[in-house]
Amino acid sequence: MSDLPRKAVTRTAKLAALPLGFAGRATWGLGKRIVGESAEIVGRELQQRTADQLFKVLGELKGGAMKFGQALSVFESALPEEVAGPYRAALTKLQDAAPPMPTRTMHAVLTAQLGEDWPQLFLEFDDKPAAAASIGQVHRAVWHDGREVAVKVQYPGAGEALLSDLNQLSRFARLLGPLVPGMDVKPLITELRDRVSEELDYSLEAQAQQAHADEFADDPDVVVPAVVHQCDQILVTEWIDGVPLSEVIADGTEEQRDRAGQLLSRFLFSGPARTGLLHADPHPGNFRLLPGGPGGEDDWRLGVLDFGTVDRLPGGLPDPIGESLRLTLDGEAEAVYELLRREGFVKESIELDPDAVLDYLLPIIEPARLDEFTFTRGWMRSQAARIADIRSPAHQLGKQLNLPPAYLLIHRVTLSTIGVLCQLGATVRLREELEEWLPGFVPEETPDDQEALEELEEPDELEEPGDVEDLENVQELKELKELKQRGKREEQGGLGAGGSVAEA
Repeated sequence: MSDLPRKAVTRTAKLAALPLGFAGRATWGLGKRIVGESAEIVGRELQQRTADQLFKVLGELKGGAMKFGQALSVFESALPEEVAGPYRAALTKLQDAAPPMPTRTMHAVLTAQLGEDWPQLFLEFDDKPAAAASIGQVHRAVWHDGREVAVKVQYPGAGEALLSDLNQLSRFARLLGPLVPGMDVKPLITELRDRVSEELDYSLEAQAQQAHADEFADDPDVVVPAVVHQCDQILVTEWIDGVPLSEVIADGTEEQRDRAGQLLSRFLFSGPARTGLLHADPHPGNFRLLPGGPGGEDDWRLGVLDFGTVDRLPGGLPDPIGESLRLTLDGEAEAVYELLRREGFVKESIELDPDAVLDYLLPIIEPARLDEFTFTRGWMRSQAARIADIRSPAHQLGKQLNLPPAYLLIHRVTLSTIGVLCQLGATVRLREELEEWLPGFVPEETPDDQEALEELEEPDELEEPGDVEDLENVQELKELKELKQRGKREEQGGLGAGGSVAEA
């Protein structure tokens, strides 16, 4: 594919054929119902045939078609196994590769961006791409100073292809709904379309990646390649080897799955706190497992790639997220409802039962209630089915909730990460990460708490049991003391650096 716009007519024709195929299968399904087959069986066959065609078309195209396919692929774990199984391999391919552009086209881009003598910048350059994705492909090379690097080359006309595809897909977004039960794909397409300019701007990507590389430079768990060089359509970064997360999902050991899941959760919540930025493209193709974690060569670290889409959160994740999560776990229905109303999740014109809202939320946040939780496709499917079933109270209530624009990308990234965790089947100590990194999840100390802690620090006061009337108070004070110590550790860890990074 030498020039994406040159094939615009072909691209549009392929995408336009999708709704025609969907309509034809719907007619086929009606015929099957008339001759007596059950609605469940017919619906399942329709879903599988639709998915097969969709991912075949998306896999043949780059641009917005592939970007949409990548975003959709992480929700594969929400689909019934008999539907997801046949095209899981196609989903994995969408995450990792696409047909490369011809070498002459790639050389033309390098010449236009780096000059006629661009080969002199490299000691080695592999013309065969190591990866090819939605708007660019990556080549492995050796920079003139001896560093191994990844050279990301943007496809000519990638911007036009992105917008054209996403506009086309949005026209029949409603027909794609059955592919992912419980999810409205139209806001997903709209959000991808709204961020096209950011995705194409390699200077913004370079800034976001370098901010993460600086912050995680000495981190024992997370590796982010540093930026080496950047111009309009070229981004050169340090190269990292590792096991792609898609391979861990397909063939990884239980230890690898659990470690990957824990580190993915840690990166999701710690990134905004430490850099003021949220990595917003969490599909498996953007992550690697690297040896050499805190436990030595047999331990693992998480390599993170592709910072083309980020959410800028100078203060970290919004406090109401952690606060509402904590209140929901505590069963504070009225307080949760008032907070959701205040933040715009419940519109002023809508009246809901606070207890019903609590019942809607509790199953979704089950992973945060337990010390550790095993994410599975079965759990994901059960949540999707509960919300998608038009007969269920959850479906009726969910339709009345609103997602404020400020939370749209955070919501998608969180759901996408959960989708990847379910693909991994990882057992994760999620609550531990929430307590460490999510603002509002751990209640702030009150003046009374502070006074009690100061008294508790006097050892003599706890040596005589008679001095304490209620042993439960002792345990509560100990927990408060631990919270205080954790706060001191966070201050010493320099978590306030996110503000300066975001300003830069």
